[in-house]
Amino acid sequence: PSFKPEEKLATREASGKTINAIAPHIPFLIGGSADLSPSTNTIIKDAGHFQAGSYGGRNLHFGVREHGMSSILNGIALSQSLIPYGATFLIFSDYAKPAVRLAAFMGVQSIFVYTHDSIGLGEDGPTHQSIEQLAGLRAIPNIQIIRPADATETAMAWRAALERKDGPTLLVLTRQKLPVIDRSKYPPAENLLKGAYVLADYPVDPKNKKAKDPDLIIVATGSEVQLAQASAELLTKKSRL
Repeated sequence: PSFKPEEKLATREASGKTINAIAPHIPFLIGGSADLSPSTNTIIKDAGHFQAGSYGGRNLHFGVREHGMSSILNGIALSQSLIPYGATFLIFSDYAKPAVRLAAFMGVQSIFVYTHDSIGLGEDGPTHQSIEQLAGLRAIPNIQIIRPADATETAMAWRAALERKDGPTLLVLTRQKLPVIDRSKYPPAENLLKGAYVLADYPVDPKNKKAKDPDLIIVATGSEVQLAQASAELLTKKSRL
């Protein structure tokens, strides 16, 4: 799907739109959530539900069991005939972690969708705030973790997950709406496939001609990119006053 710069969209919502855009073209993509499909936006529309007497459904209902869900995803991925995804809130990745580690060790194409990735949680509050989860997951060898900055990066994140065959991918998404970056002014979202890229490179202050290296490099992911972007613009403006 394509997204307009004037839009504001949570990356979980952009992920849901992406899933439903690619699902008709990839019939072997199946998935669901640990009882959080409406919150994680992971339902494939008009694709039926996998259940007794209806084994052709593409939407899986795992129940409130993140570890069981993740283990099932690994089992499905081992078939090498289906690409499975499973979703929950990032905070609940703690329950899934043993299976996530096994996915990385086995090198299977399990896709884990984790939403509600920051302090922007709405009514859920402090118990659902993920603090150390992201750092812990990133420390696992052979794991690909993508925390997109906007809707267009989210679509690219799904592309990266589908193209990677030798290990799991974790998509870490927001509950809150984020501005869609204007790609006519900034580099294309395809740069996400590099792992990281320079979004904005501000010119050196003309008053200080000796300066060749930047005084400050701001690094951010996910919902913090918009804040980093605004901060860089403000600091650049102030340095020229």
